[in-house]
Amino acid sequence: MSGTTASFTPSRRLLVAATLLVVAGAMSGCPSSSGTPSATATPAPASAGASAAGPASAAGGSTVEIGNFAFTPPTLTVSPGTSVTWKFDDSTDHTVTADDNSFTSQPMGAGQTYEHTFATAGTLAYHCSIHPFMKGTIEVK
Repeated sequence: MSGTTASFTPSRRLLVAATLLVVAGAMSGCPSSSGTPSATATPAPASAGASAAGPASAAGGSTVEIGNFAFTPPTLTVSPGTSVTWKFDDSTDHTVTADDNSFTSQPMGAGQTYEHTFATAGTLAYHCSIHPFMKGTIEVK
């Protein structure tokens, strides 16, 4: 019976435990089949005409794509008064949550969008509250 019995060394047990934690963590963001998907969420609109004049951004517009557990682009530069739209296109739900808690979206999935208007100059870091390793920055100049 030698050679067929599975024995786990302490390092192998640690590897198995770490793998299980990663899988469990990834699955925790999966949408529940019992929940109902929410409609596209948009915070209260900015004052009318606040961003009607001028371009939203010199580099690539004012949209952040969410896919493959990442915000793309990771840093977006916009002018004051610009509305930024996050487009959700991933295999699991995510949120857009300002590090200073000035705004947050509901958990949202593929095909949904979230919009927030940045009124004043400054740099604002944000993350996904479900997957905190997902980070992004909006620079308002």
